[in-house]
Amino acid sequence: MSEHKRLFVGARVAVGVANALSGAAETLARRARDAGIEIRWVAPVNYHVTLAFLGNTRVDAIAAVIDALEAATTETARIAFKTSRLGAFPSIDKGRVVWAGIEDQGALGKVAARVAQGLAALGVADRKPFHAHVTLGRLRETRPLKELVLPMAEQMFGETRIDGITLFESETKSSGSVYREIAKIAFKTAETSAAEPAKRQTLPLDQGTQTHADSSFETDDGWPRGHRTD
Repeated sequence: MSEHKRLFVGARVAVGVANALSGAAETLARRARDAGIEIRWVAPVNYHVTLAFLGNTRVDAIAAVIDALEAATTETARIAFKTSRLGAFPSIDKGRVVWAGIEDQGALGKVAARVAQGLAALGVADRKPFHAHVTLGRLRETRPLKELVLPMAEQMFGETRIDGITLFESETKSSGSVYREIAKIAFKTAETSAAEPAKRQTLPLDQGTQTHADSSFETDDGWPRGHRTD
């Protein structure tokens, strides 16, 4: 039986942004305790934007995934985006996920679309639409979060500049999710890509070994599939 790893593609936010988000999360946590709302908060070191969720993937297929990500990031320059606003999913009145929004999603969206296209060629399909955000906390059941989130909703947390994306492994433990970096894929020009020697043979994934979740499944960043906030 083949070994599998639970994978996703993402980009960490800048340290300054993570610190600002952490401060907001601490305030939210105090407000949540006062309101009797139990929220599992994400560790600041794990703050990231998810570009694609792969789920359980064969270890022997990871090289092909990395090849696809390298091809998807050709002709991509450094990207800058701002993190701002707080919200809850699926709605502020029935929240299960507390998140911070991302402005300037255009460039990130283009990279996410290229990544999705490359992974689709390997038989990997992320069925949820791309909506850039940073997950701050999760609830075990939906609760009204208007009184908790709205007083702090209009905040700016700073800018992140990225020159690549990362393939992460996610391992769920009793203390929360642990993310390990499998590979960092740097953005590159077409000329740089053409000059690099071929390092791997791209092999199609066996679609039968890839786990696809239904619309009620919670993805690695806490964003249920098949839903949007807009």
